[in-house]
Amino acid sequence: MDLPSLTIGSRTARLPIIQGGMAVRISLGRLAAAVADTGGIGLIAGSGLSVSELVDEIRLARATSSGVIGVNIMVAVRIFKDLVQAAIAEGVDLVVAGAGFSRDVFGWCRDAGVEFVPIVGSARVARLAEKFGASAVIVEGCDAGGHLGTDRHLFDLLPEILEAVDIPVIAAGGLATGADIKRALDAGAAGVQMGSIFAATVESSAPDAFKQMYVDATDEDIILTKSPVGLPGRAITSPLTKRIAAGDYPEIARCRACLKECGKEYCIIDALEAAQRGDVEHGLIFAGTSAAQVHDIPKVAELVERLCAQWRAAEEGAAS
Repeated sequence: MDLPSLTIGSRTARLPIIQGGMAVRISLGRLAAAVADTGGIGLIAGSGLSVSELVDEIRLARATSSGVIGVNIMVAVRIFKDLVQAAIAEGVDLVVAGAGFSRDVFGWCRDAGVEFVPIVGSARVARLAEKFGASAVIVEGCDAGGHLGTDRHLFDLLPEILEAVDIPVIAAGGLATGADIKRALDAGAAGVQMGSIFAATVESSAPDAFKQMYVDATDEDIILTKSPVGLPGRAITSPLTKRIAAGDYPEIARCRACLKECGKEYCIIDALEAAQRGDVEHGLIFAGTSAAQVHDIPKVAELVERLCAQWRAAEEGAAS
């Protein structure tokens, strides 16, 4: 008994699992390639990278895997167009985008034969995405890590999105096990996107201190925090999130104008880069609620094998 494949436009992955694109510098070429090698879809997070850095990571992934490789880039990033067009030029299989909506990207991807998959939080946006030519949509509930576009849970949103569109719908937000995959597929999703469990793998570019925060996190440790992007973010509680909650924002030493619009309460790129360096006191450690189910740091191949075994056990349990 095997998990079904996932087809998005002209691309087919052997497994219906997309690894989330986690910025800044958490989901890079090594992680994406490892996921693609298992039969899933590996995503490189482009937000927070320069164009040349993104190109290097795509080339690294392509050099080490022949699987399905894509990028995830926030529409809110000032150099969104440059990053997307560089990714397209490097021959990625798909582009995933959230934290905003861009009409232009549909045309860029269509003209290049690249699949475009927006992250959506409502049936209205899903219908709009299908109208403009999306190859699939990712419906992300409020249990996801990072910036959130909705306050509704995945399985509340999923039926509405499935009814609204005819293209494949990928379920995301709070999914951590093979049983979660079964639940999403049984509900009608074509596949799942899973982020937090892949952040705490050997191939993730997160530092050891970051990964250990995931291993140690409990349900109570995973909170909503304010982001200058203008959307709430889900993260692991830390000295920084406590400062933010108290309105004691860190001073912005130098604005790099990384976002199209920024509330400037604090520097989001500095906070995320600090986390990637292992500075868990000053860093922002984004994580979904599923991080509370992370108890070890496996290799990607071991994690995917575990997910498949859990899915088979859930299938067999339902059949008995």
